Amino acid sequence: MKSAVLAAWRLCRVVLHVLRGLAIVLLLFGGLDAAGRRGHVLRWSQRLLALAGVGLRVDGQPHPGAKLYVANHVSWLDIVAINAVSPARFVSKSEVKRWPLLNRLVDAADTLYIERERRRDALRVVHQVAEALQAGDTVAVFPEGTTSDGRHVLPFHANLLQAAIATATPVQPVALRYSDAGHAVSPAAAYVGDTNLVSSLWQVLTAEGLVVRVRLLPAEGTAGAERRVLSEQVREKIAAGLLP
Repeated sequence: MKSAVLAAWRLCRVVLHVLRGLAIVLLLFGGLDAAGRRGHVLRWSQRLLALAGVGLRVDGQPHPGAKLYVANHVSWLDIVAINAVSPARFVSKSEVKRWPLLNRLVDAADTLYIERERRRDALRVVHQVAEALQAGDTVAVFPEGTTSDGRHVLPFHANLLQAAIATATPVQPVALRYSDAGHAVSPAAAYVGDTNLVSSLWQVLTAEGLVVRVRLLPAEGTAGAERRVLSEQVREKIAAGLLP
């Protein structure tokens, strides 16, 4: 009973925080430069984690300048966690555009959308990512293409790494690991199977002592790299980075 009441309190505060974020996007973002928008994204994401009862632990440092973050994928919460450390432009599935309210926040973060059911769309997004990297942006991708339970790293789709190779931009692996009071790898964060956004949010809010560790591993050079080889090297480093 106590945990349900606490989760309900957290839910109310999270909803209000999302509405506050929408107000910032609608009223302020149009007059801000990129650095100003990133500052709001950073603070908003940090606050959202706190309101949801999720602790944040950071290992490592963001590589300076333009970079491609390559991360394992466990939950929708991954985006919030990375943005709470180092805001990035994410490549996200096009279905996110249909999420009510949240789609406005995702759009405001200059998200790049990919239609995964269309094989040729990956090439279009590779060009968009390359343009963003050339402009000095930080872009984040989840090359597993789907979420896992957080215990292992699924095989990577290497296509989007070509954007970093083509622009000679460093790739920085990011290992995301969720734990809670009773589990070294928390099942509460996993957005897998038949889980929907509402039930996933409730799992997060009711978890006891949920903590996300964002481990920023050393960046990899990409000049002259072969994307499948680079992809596997990065995947192995992320898998090792998930260890305690």
